[in-house]
Amino acid sequence: MDAEQDPSEAPPLQAAAGQRPSWVSDESVRRWCSWVHRDAGRQGPRSAPPLTALAPFDLSPVAPVPSCLPEDVDSAVAVAAAAQRRWESVPFARRAGIALAFHDLLLGRQAEVLDLIQWETGKARYHAWQEVAQVAAIARHYARRGARYLAPRRVRGMVPWLTRVEQRRVPRGVVGVVSPWNYPLYLGVGDVLPALLAGNGVVSKADPQAALTLLWTRSLLREAGLPDPLWRIVAGDGAAVGTALTDAVDFVCFTGSTTTGRAVAERAARRLTGASLELGGKNPLIVREDADIAAAAVGAVVAAFANTGQMCIHVERVYAQERVYEAFRDELVRLTASLRLGKSYDYGADLGSLVSSAQLTAVRAHIDDALAKGATVLTGGRARPDVGPLFHEPTILEGVTPDMDVCAQETFGPVVSLYRYTTDQEAIGLANQGSYGLSASIWSKDTREAARMAGLIRAGSVNVNDGAAAAAGSVEAEMGGMGDSGLGRRHGAEGIRKYTQSQTVAVQRLLPLGSSPGRSPADFVRRTNGQLTLLRRLGAR
Repeated sequence: MDAEQDPSEAPPLQAAAGQRPSWVSDESVRRWCSWVHRDAGRQGPRSAPPLTALAPFDLSPVAPVPSCLPEDVDSAVAVAAAAQRRWESVPFARRAGIALAFHDLLLGRQAEVLDLIQWETGKARYHAWQEVAQVAAIARHYARRGARYLAPRRVRGMVPWLTRVEQRRVPRGVVGVVSPWNYPLYLGVGDVLPALLAGNGVVSKADPQAALTLLWTRSLLREAGLPDPLWRIVAGDGAAVGTALTDAVDFVCFTGSTTTGRAVAERAARRLTGASLELGGKNPLIVREDADIAAAAVGAVVAAFANTGQMCIHVERVYAQERVYEAFRDELVRLTASLRLGKSYDYGADLGSLVSSAQLTAVRAHIDDALAKGATVLTGGRARPDVGPLFHEPTILEGVTPDMDVCAQETFGPVVSLYRYTTDQEAIGLANQGSYGLSASIWSKDTREAARMAGLIRAGSVNVNDGAAAAAGSVEAEMGGMGDSGLGRRHGAEGIRKYTQSQTVAVQRLLPLGSSPGRSPADFVRRTNGQLTLLRRLGAR
């Protein structure tokens, strides 16, 4: 592609929808798969059986990817650790140059990765493009701001003028990144970039459903100048390979289900290893009486059905004030019914496919359970095998009650439940129901009051007059969950500092602190008490 050409206007590179993109040759797949780390010194079988995902658009096999065993993970961590010891001495400006070169390559060749993301996950092309835009923003942000986030900081010493203290950020060593299939570029690479820029080595576990996207990106980072051994990728059985990774690295960054996240946290805790966990959500959206109803309906549709609802921060619960409930409901139904399902490798479809038969089964189970217990489908509610084997209509449910599975359990699909409320206090209480606390949304013309309400909602991010993207896309602001939605933050200062540890360096002038040998401890105590009293009177901090 011509570097000067607008990538969004570039013709798709694939052949027919659902098939392997025509530009993807067997040789290119072999080249990407060469980034799967396998221990060169291992005796016995070279690997477990290869991983072969099914393309969601038509359930045809995606290219097989080599599978790893636990000993491959140990070897990958050892290789990354050796490279990391050299990498941490590389000036930050040089690391940042690699990130910016990657940024330019990613934007210039985005049509390739958009095809791969669609092929492996079945999402609409626009939702695939959002991953490219977010990763580019992350690369630019940390390349430009990372040095400031990691800069040493002078602090006041114990004895003014005699004790000089500096707090430094030092790399953790090797970071393990476990990312899911739903955002293979954003979640697979968006956490890797700040870890590398902070001076760490990285070992990533590729999700079997979307391994090629991650491997393609690894090849692109090499082209941008990243030293080969520094980022290792392993693939294979989640329990065996994921457990081995958690047991071997110096820090774990995990994105996935709350159940698995608890297991990762417990295992890391046994080794006193740090962990960052972004987990599940059952995210609420509140429409106040004074809201712009048309805008709120658009925002709810985007937040509920982006990526076919397979997004941790997507909205699953919508609460509309009773005086505007009918007007909002009618507009929400109208917009939802107009969404176009499709499996084209262009920007013609609003929604793509679900990723797997298991995901489709889970969505159907929630809808069927709700209908059996008295809920009503306002629009959607059906699988669409006429479009593709894993397609499902975006669905709005009304009359959902607490005894229904869809009420409190995460669906992770194109399903939203609609509820009435009376007062703001009631809406806050409803939004805070359940154990999750990832993202929330409030729609109101009174943004000051909405911001006040936001402070009462238990969620890591609260968007006012936006569904979810405003907070998630603001990469200078930290993002993460409360409660069962996780620990730690990505983006912002914490998004890179979490990959470091704080080290305090104190330099003492003249004499060391404490009572000197041969001197009375009582005299030292008396003098020090006098100094403490004086400092208090002087207002010293």
